[in-house]
Amino acid sequence: MPLYSFIGRDRPGALTQRQAVRPSHLKHLDRLGDKVIFAGPFQDEAGQSTGSLVVVEADDLAAAKAIFARDPYITEGVFGDWEVSRFALTINKSAGH
Repeated sequence: MPLYSFIGRDRPGALTQRQAVRPSHLKHLDRLGDKVIFAGPFQDEAGQSTGSLVVVEADDLAAAKAIFARDPYITEGVFGDWEVSRFALTINKSAGH
């Protein structure tokens, strides 16, 4: 099954809202189960979240967009913009990190 990446960038001033919505966002990802390959926030140099990267397995681009469109960070307006594209995992050295 192909992989799709999601890159979401927080709208300016969204950190407090991001923190409030985070439990719902994590539940959404948890419900996707094994479809989630990896996920995590982008951070500034102070360690504050500024956006997200999520990679999932999906049947096609439309299915991937539907998965991401249900994410609470989108439905609650945390992200100012976001994009979805097909992704090829070429190197994976994440074991043990």
